[in-house]
Amino acid sequence: MSNLSPEPQNDTAIFLSGVSVCYRLPSEKVATLKEYMIRLIQGKIRYHSFLALNDVSLVVKKGEIFGILGRNGAGKSTLLKVISRVLMPTRGRVWINGMVSPLLEMGSGFHPELTGMENIHLNATLLGHSRKEINQKIPEILDFAEIGDFIKAPLRTYSSGMYMRLGFSVATAWLPDILILDEVLSVGDAAFAQKCTERMRSFRESGATVLLVSHSIDTVRSLCQRALLLEHGNVLEIGPASEVSEKYNHIIFGK
Repeated sequence: MSNLSPEPQNDTAIFLSGVSVCYRLPSEKVATLKEYMIRLIQGKIRYHSFLALNDVSLVVKKGEIFGILGRNGAGKSTLLKVISRVLMPTRGRVWINGMVSPLLEMGSGFHPELTGMENIHLNATLLGHSRKEINQKIPEILDFAEIGDFIKAPLRTYSSGMYMRLGFSVATAWLPDILILDEVLSVGDAAFAQKCTERMRSFRESGATVLLVSHSIDTVRSLCQRALLLEHGNVLEIGPASEVSEKYNHIIFGK
């Protein structure tokens, strides 16, 4: 486990203290919205609580590539949404130092009926960039994404790999303070994944912080200095990426 400072320091990028996220879920399925509303008015809907994150404390330093490991349902995506300010925690303290550029889910911030070019403008605007800034970056985005004439086609015609290429290219066209990537390297070809890896390393050298969720133990070992292992919303371990990867490998494969 990490030795958590009581307060963020000058070199801190992300600081979480005692963060929990509790969802209130219906205990039984309701077939239609009409039935749900009737049962809600009658007071017949029963709920149970589900802790997606439980008392998570974490410090990530500026300039780190920090890995997050865990099985499906461990709470990884919920943690990223809290750090991205998409989701408010039920309790605990979240302190973020700088602008966050998140690539959380395939196609998030994109509209399937708009063309790739239109989605560049939409996504970059959501990230806080002006029209002038976007227009200046478009040649670089197109060059990095390598999707050719598909940039003129609606996103609904794109493969998952093309979605990822465009999303990563827009999210990383500007040097962010904090870049959040959720399984983006698992989609697409090896050559593009290598380009993404090189860009992340260049960001680290420039002082940016990268949070990387991946099921690939080798990716976390090779890219990250430190890592966190989540299981059922609980922190099992925080430490050097090699040691955390070893523990995750033991949980998954028993070795």
